[in-house]
Amino acid sequence: MPTTILQGFAKFSSNLEITGLQAQTVSTRQQNVRDTVAAGFTVLDSFLTGSYKRSTMIAPLSQADVDLFVVLDSSYFTKFTQKDLLEEVRTALRKEYPTTPRFSKNGQAVTITFSDFQVDVVPAFYRQGGGYLIPNANSNQWISTDPTKHEAIWTEQNKWHQGDLVPFIKMIKCWNREHSGFLRSFHLETVVLETLRNVTMNDWPSAVRYFFDKARTTAWSPINDPAGYSGDLTGYLFYTDKVEVQKRAQAAYDRALQAEGYIKDCYIADAYGRYRIIFGDYFPAYG
Repeated sequence: MPTTILQGFAKFSSNLEITGLQAQTVSTRQQNVRDTVAAGFTVLDSFLTGSYKRSTMIAPLSQADVDLFVVLDSSYFTKFTQKDLLEEVRTALRKEYPTTPRFSKNGQAVTITFSDFQVDVVPAFYRQGGGYLIPNANSNQWISTDPTKHEAIWTEQNKWHQGDLVPFIKMIKCWNREHSGFLRSFHLETVVLETLRNVTMNDWPSAVRYFFDKARTTAWSPINDPAGYSGDLTGYLFYTDKVEVQKRAQAAYDRALQAEGYIKDCYIADAYGRYRIIFGDYFPAYG
């Protein structure tokens, strides 16, 4: 059982990982979904994106979405509206998954719900000048994006942080989930990435305290897509949401500060207690 701070954070990080068996299940299922779409469309390319591909997905898998990009032939772009395209994809998927496909809340994907996780199927087209166009059935618009560029940025920054950025992102995503989940996954990941850009993480306690110190303002302040596509990522937040995010970040900062004080005074069990308030039961109990 963990009794040191280093052991505690190591166990915490381990607890946030999906298992090898779960990863194999995801691999098999997403390939079956790809094959089903390919049976009904001319598919130019398909690949996993999102937090699963960026290695920032956190356990439990049952609360996760696996994003699958399916790049279609350009003829479908002129043939269908945004909503009609998603409907066609849903119809194709129902041949294999008759009860589960539905439009995602953001109107950009068709979601297949399995018993243990979800797959969001995002139809896309190559965009002139680079990147991709994906549908938004809610606004009847085409959205420019490039998840491959996002992956490259995350990989580069994780390398700069000597592999510590990805596990730290997972820790902060755990905090968000434990405290009402006001912040969307990609937005929060971007906040972490930009907050720690060119900042050296010497140890987990100081990194946690530093992040929440900055997050008291940056977690809800305007921040752009680092790949330069979707603009301000905070547009979904209402004013009341921003107030709640600020309160939760302030509370996390206060507790992180208390935890560091306990560590300094060698009250390690008390420090564990503060981190368990911040991160919930995924942070291990002391001893």
